[in-house]
Amino acid sequence: MRKVLIIGATSAIAQATAKVFAQQKDALFLVGRDVDKLEIIAADLTVRGASQVDYTALDLNKCERHQDMFEQAHSSLEGIDTVLIAYGTLDDQKECEQEYAKTKRALHTNFLSVVSLLTLLANKLEPQHYGCITVISSVAGDRGRQSNYVYGAAKGALSIFLQGLRNRLQKSNITVLDVKPGFVDTPMTANFKKGLLWAKPDDIAKGIYKAIEKRKNVVYLPWFWSPIMTIIRYIPEPIFKRMKL
Repeated sequence: MRKVLIIGATSAIAQATAKVFAQQKDALFLVGRDVDKLEIIAADLTVRGASQVDYTALDLNKCERHQDMFEQAHSSLEGIDTVLIAYGTLDDQKECEQEYAKTKRALHTNFLSVVSLLTLLANKLEPQHYGCITVISSVAGDRGRQSNYVYGAAKGALSIFLQGLRNRLQKSNITVLDVKPGFVDTPMTANFKKGLLWAKPDDIAKGIYKAIEKRKNVVYLPWFWSPIMTIIRYIPEPIFKRMKL
């Protein structure tokens, strides 16, 4: 039985992944902003088989409250061995281009607040010499594109941070998994036109669980985003900067 802390538990991908954990009868502690949603999700996960489900409401941008949240989760679960960080915002690129304050907010939510969590988590898990930290980043972080380079910069920085953290924690038997989804049909992307490359949260959740089981370092979900992003990364810059991406 895993003791799982899910941060950003009201997101579509987090909810879908929590259902997979629940089916394995794992113990769960959920963190999100909306207490009413958390209550509903917790009740559903209990019905699905979770051995324990507790939760707390928290605005994750308030980094000064992260420590208290960890202590509450650790006490509730009587230890933590698996963590999923699954929150973020897809801010309007054009608005960020016009106003630094909006760029700063996007970078704080998608990168700096996560770094705060990861710093606490690493120091908590490192002495116990086992565990898994899973973070949802994005294929958008693999290369800067004009359509979303603020979001992409945050996710790219996050992936670099995870690389270093993975290198640090490997000697303590801690897995650091970087999950890079492509297009996912969630409320955050409700206004986007959907096509063949789009996936459902349930598909991403199954991939996350398998990657945790296999102690992967990085996983692209669905799988076909790995070759796609390999091609995109190797397009020469003079060509790439003229592309409408």
